[in-house]
Amino acid sequence: MVNSSNVISKETKIKGDILAEGNIRIEGVVEGSVKSKSKIVIGESALINGNLSSTEAEISGKVDGQVICSDVLYLKKTALINGDIVTNKLVVENGATFNGRCQMGAEASKPSKSPKVDEPKKELATG
Repeated sequence: MVNSSNVISKETKIKGDILAEGNIRIEGVVEGSVKSKSKIVIGESALINGNLSSTEAEISGKVDGQVICSDVLYLKKTALINGDIVTNKLVVENGATFNGRCQMGAEASKPSKSPKVDEPKKELATG
């Protein structure tokens, strides 16, 4: 069990991927994916341009990318997610917004699963 915690403050901007064994709290800006084997907390002032992957996540800020949680995902009232969600359990406060697909349940908790994007259907012109 890893008890470490990482904090990215409001004044910090990171370009690149973050991979951590312990908890991560982000209040600043991250341009890249964020992965943790524990919990990720995205504060109200945070902006993430990339995918999130963790066991548990609590989102109050903005995420432009896919969110994958093998256990529980909490969307606080100020959360804004533009991307698909894959989680075992979802808790949404009144006011939270997400634009994308949501896949839930035991199948969603498997790490190799992710939502499939439908290919646009092409219509054949008939004469």
